[in-house]
Amino acid sequence: MPLMTKYEPGTPSWVDLGTTDPQEASRFYSDLFGWTITEGPPEAGGYRMCLLDDKPVAGLGPQMNPDAPPSWGTYISVADADETSAAIKEDGGELMMGPMDVLDVGRMAVATDPTGAVFSIWQPRQHAGAAIVNEPNTFCWNELTTRSPQKSVEFYGAVFGWTATLLPMEGQPDYTEFRIADRGIAGMLQMTDSWPEHIPNHWMVYFAVDDCDAAVSKAEAFGASVLMSPTEVPPGRFATIRDPQGAVFSVIALRQQEPDAESRPKSAHELDPELDPEQHPHNLQ
Repeated sequence: MPLMTKYEPGTPSWVDLGTTDPQEASRFYSDLFGWTITEGPPEAGGYRMCLLDDKPVAGLGPQMNPDAPPSWGTYISVADADETSAAIKEDGGELMMGPMDVLDVGRMAVATDPTGAVFSIWQPRQHAGAAIVNEPNTFCWNELTTRSPQKSVEFYGAVFGWTATLLPMEGQPDYTEFRIADRGIAGMLQMTDSWPEHIPNHWMVYFAVDDCDAAVSKAEAFGASVLMSPTEVPPGRFATIRDPQGAVFSVIALRQQEPDAESRPKSAHELDPELDPEQHPHNLQ
């Protein structure tokens, strides 16, 4: 499999989990995805690297905000974390943390967009990001779910240079694919008035798996709960899961891509128009 050694600025490059119990979470994700999870040096504050074939594919550690629920986070690669942080504030976002150096591996900041969705930025140094993506047991898609799509399009376009392509969905709001040039790098799903009010705007992380149903069965056996049962969508078969500590993520068994398909998968989430919005996985966190 090809290894990722760099990411174009503006591309999601890393995902990590903030959790109440890193030890138990490590056991769960090791069992589910076959990861080897190793704890960093003492100065890493309990942060752990999740390895597949000895290559980093995700991170895991204690929650930075103990009042927030456990969650998976999306990191977007940038050329200069300080300049991007300034752009985030200038274009209506807020900084929650940083920018700050992370040992000698990179420089990061945690922010919210103008709609309140949390994301992080990553300026790579020794660590470029996930060495393997779009393969089974690695992340393959990042999706913003928001009640303010136009504001989100304007913000991410201004800060990261993303353009928005609408993918029609019969009977539902159009799905948005964010692109850099002609390459799809993330998605956006609009929440309508039928969605529960307590669901915040948020980023969802999707992991590729060989067999969606088998992954769901394993997750349940290891103590997780299934929020969205395996469901067919154009790019494959997906499900949404809450891990034993409460963090929500999705898995998808992607269909075979065409030979000329873009390097990152198309929106994994052009949901069946007949699907009840109340049963969409992002409504069930």
